[in-house]
Amino acid sequence: MGFREVNHKMIEATVVPGARLYSQRGAMLAYRGEVSFTPDIGGGQGGVMSMIGRRVANEAAPLMTVEGSGTVLFGHGGHHVQVVELSGDTLYVESDRLLCFEGSLRQQTVFLGSQGGVMGMVRGQVSGQGLFTTALTGHGAVAVMAHGGVVEVEIAPGRPVHVDPQAYVAHHGDVRNKLTTAIGWREMVGRGSGEAFQLELSGSGAVLVQASEEKL
Repeated sequence: MGFREVNHKMIEATVVPGARLYSQRGAMLAYRGEVSFTPDIGGGQGGVMSMIGRRVANEAAPLMTVEGSGTVLFGHGGHHVQVVELSGDTLYVESDRLLCFEGSLRQQTVFLGSQGGVMGMVRGQVSGQGLFTTALTGHGAVAVMAHGGVVEVEIAPGRPVHVDPQAYVAHHGDVRNKLTTAIGWREMVGRGSGEAFQLELSGSGAVLVQASEEKL
């Protein structure tokens, strides 16, 4: 299998017998061959916790399981699509920005509060982003969505990167994240942009940042 970028808003995925893909509902644009699409009521490889995570993040629909033999065109809402190839490492993706991924990858739903503590929980309430991130580990391809294109910013030891939470798409590597405030608690009421909150990523790796703060 594999993903091929048709243009910056669409990818083509090859589906082969005995393997499967997972995609966001409504992401299929067209397909060729004998390909089936079924709702994944088990929450993908993440099981029940994956389903709970997506529902808390306001994703009511389950993932779709894609199987068979053929090719499928994926895209969603005219958003920019970026393909990330994993070679045994882990990619953390904002759950609502995940378009599709190969079934060879192990999926887990991660609560942001596990790294960011109480501040990680505040992120979802004030910035409008979900509290859950999907972690994909192993060898395979992932397609993520963003507004206005994506840039990868390197994270190096001693050189943390500060990102507007609404511009965050994904990150990989040995990275810690926490939410910090740039202003006092009284002044930040009603503010959800990077001027009030900043997602600090430190360690060694990279973060994918979208060009627009618009929510998906």
